[in-house]
Amino acid sequence: MATNPTALSDQAATAPDGASAAVPAAAPLGRRATWRYVLNTANLPEGMTHPDSVSKWLVITRAAVFSMTATSGLIGALLAVGAARLTGDVSVNWLLLVLAVVGLVVAHAGNNMINDYFDLEGGVDTDDYVRALYAPHPILSGWVTKRQLGAAILFVNAIDLAIMLFLTAARGPLVIAFALAGLFISVFYVAPPIRLKHHGLGEPGVFIVWGPLMVVGTFFVATGQIPAWTWVASLPYAILVTSVLFGKHIDKIDADTKKGVRTLPVILGERRARDVARVLMVSFYPIVVGAALVGWIGPWVALVLLGIPRLMSSLKTFASPRPETPPHSYVGWPLWFVGAAFVHTRRAGGLLVLGLLLNALLPIKLPW
Repeated sequence: MATNPTALSDQAATAPDGASAAVPAAAPLGRRATWRYVLNTANLPEGMTHPDSVSKWLVITRAAVFSMTATSGLIGALLAVGAARLTGDVSVNWLLLVLAVVGLVVAHAGNNMINDYFDLEGGVDTDDYVRALYAPHPILSGWVTKRQLGAAILFVNAIDLAIMLFLTAARGPLVIAFALAGLFISVFYVAPPIRLKHHGLGEPGVFIVWGPLMVVGTFFVATGQIPAWTWVASLPYAILVTSVLFGKHIDKIDADTKKGVRTLPVILGERRARDVARVLMVSFYPIVVGAALVGWIGPWVALVLLGIPRLMSSLKTFASPRPETPPHSYVGWPLWFVGAAFVHTRRAGGLLVLGLLLNALLPIKLPW
């Protein structure tokens, strides 16, 4: 199932706040340790210039942020399982559910490569642009040629096409509508002539993809139904993912302004953009709790409140401008705000998934 693009993946999964910000550089690592490092930081260990093929493609596809797509898919899946357990109004097809989540993650890999391909074609990605400073750019680094990157994009999209056709045969043409909507945002996020990111539409596009398209789409594929409440239930995590993109685009305000890329933070200005990002992060909590109180989802999701300490740390980071220089051993500079938003999203999203899992395993219905 093809879906969104976003340069979301441009971030290191490290927190730019005090203690958790730094990932210490290590002596030469073994192959598996290197893979773990790449998945944690979206970059290679310090001093490594010749990665093995797995590490190289983990960096190229920016696999460090696949967790956000997997989380959206899991939310849709667990909402379906929870509804089946609590009300019995729906039933879950496990094969279709697994294929839907796999399709989302594969699509995310393709989308990230599409971004790099068209940003290079459009003259946005250069050796001195932010994208090439915090992690190797697939083409500018010399790891792959433009033709090889294009072939990789076609390969992963062929996989998604096969998954889409299989799911369409099982669930009908609505699967195609979800897939094409995601593919449209994916391609035209940076591709001409639309270039959503260049006109302040990248952030709304990400919100639509990581919420209604991924969450509701997965629920539909798993059950064949779309209850009205699923649209609301898809919003909280979409808000978190959008806050991550806000963080990345705040980090790139100066560079994007010079390139004429008018992201929402460029349009709003840094201070107002930081305020909007803070509102987004905070709003996740009342929406989740409210959905539980009205009975759309089970009460175990109140576990998300355990994410508030991390929220407070991230809000503190967004309250002030980025420092002039990075802290000692900081990984991912010049990115700063995106790390705080990403770590908060990982914590809050993980707690939401845990709450939804408990709703499915130990369903509780509130008395009112």
